[in-house]
Amino acid sequence: MKTSLKEKIIEKEGLHFPSKTYTSMVLEPAYNEAKQNFLDSMVDIHFAHLIMLVEEGLVEKNEAKKIAKAVANLNVEELKTGNYNPQFEDLFFQVEHNLIADAGDIAGNLHIARSRNDMGIAIYRMTLRRRILTLLNKALKLREALIALSDEHKETIMIGYTHTQQAQPTTLAHYFNAMTDMLSRDIQRLQAAYKTVNRSSMGAAALTTSGFAINRERVKELLGFEGMIDNAWDAVAGADYIAEVATAVQLSAINLGRSIQDFLLWGTQEFGAFILSAPYVQISSIMPQKRNPVSIEHMRALLSSVTGNCQTVLLMVHNTPFGDIVDTEDDMQPYIWKAMETLGGVYDLLSSVLLTMEVDKENLLKRAKESFANVTELADTIVRVDKLSFRQAHHVVSSTVKELMRSGNKSLEALTLDLLNKQSEQIVGKASSLTEAELKECLSPEYFIRIRSIQGGPSPCRITETIQDRLHEQSDLINWVDDKQLVLRSAKEQVATIIEDWTIGDD
Repeated sequence: MKTSLKEKIIEKEGLHFPSKTYTSMVLEPAYNEAKQNFLDSMVDIHFAHLIMLVEEGLVEKNEAKKIAKAVANLNVEELKTGNYNPQFEDLFFQVEHNLIADAGDIAGNLHIARSRNDMGIAIYRMTLRRRILTLLNKALKLREALIALSDEHKETIMIGYTHTQQAQPTTLAHYFNAMTDMLSRDIQRLQAAYKTVNRSSMGAAALTTSGFAINRERVKELLGFEGMIDNAWDAVAGADYIAEVATAVQLSAINLGRSIQDFLLWGTQEFGAFILSAPYVQISSIMPQKRNPVSIEHMRALLSSVTGNCQTVLLMVHNTPFGDIVDTEDDMQPYIWKAMETLGGVYDLLSSVLLTMEVDKENLLKRAKESFANVTELADTIVRVDKLSFRQAHHVVSSTVKELMRSGNKSLEALTLDLLNKQSEQIVGKASSLTEAELKECLSPEYFIRIRSIQGGPSPCRITETIQDRLHEQSDLINWVDDKQLVLRSAKEQVATIIEDWTIGDD
């Protein structure tokens, strides 16, 4: 008799939960991620919840001691290296089985007024807050490198570009300082996301809290959360905490990718801005002269992958019901972890690449001196000296440059006072009162940069002041991360002290 497709499926998948394909596609991968990322937080939650249950008189202390010992006896390393057992749907049930096997049925009381729902969300948030702090530390190291580079290149004159065309002279320090400030905003967005993430869901239980008189605030404190999600439905259903992190990380990658694109251009032989250090270039297999900037190319590709993984997080939340759903849980978490890990790695690599590259200062200065990018200051000077309106001065200088280019000159060094005066007479009816010395000075990129000393300008004196401000900010940012890490350590130490007091002398 011919076997039907249904019978073949049943033969392959089995008749009981979980089916073979569901196991391999969903449960086993989720278990493998959970055992590596969630076990420590799960243990912390067990202890914190148990302490609260005892303090509220919901579990007898002598029973709590047995449960606490069982939690302490969990072989975390063995669980982290073990294989998925279909006997248990997920890591939570495996750990609960091990606790009951050790302490007896009383270990089941650990689940009073608690669900996998509120516990799972708490674990995700605890995992994510650690990763945010790790990423912030890496971002701060890149920020430190950018500040150092700003200091190193206060006098490194280059042309700044707008619309991909030569615009005005500036310095490499000015560019690195702009990168510093953009990175600072990325850091601030991660700080804001940390505040959103670091809120406790514990006590929400499945959806509606519990009929047991538990103390949600106490568990929040013991787990190092700095806030609590008040509404129980929101606690298990809200996914915007991870979406906010994804958005902050995605924007950080997009922001940094724009500078990576600049560096790839500036590293070309035609541009000649810098030469990468040997550890960050690759030779061609056929062309002996090639020095391929593969480190920068990989960073560009990796930042695109960060953007993609963050977008995956947002799309997995999109159009989902507002409730406890798997879309926002085990399947989603690895995407944001991968994005954050990759972004942190790029921060590390870019710091090394930039701090070790050799900048061709002479070539950049030569290009700036020859460029027409300096003529903004010529127009400004005419306004100051000849008392013309800026629009009149702009017209005079624009006509002078056009005439110069029509004559075949491609360097600003060919601009003479005679040529300027001819255009001034045609347009405003009189020659400029500029002297040869004044003309030469206002066409100098060094002068252009030096007099742009107001807030935000590229003059070395202004950049020096800005660097001091950025160093003070750096200290504040480092202290912020240190303070958050201290809160988490202190909470963990508080729990450890209580559990030790319970169990000391009982061995």
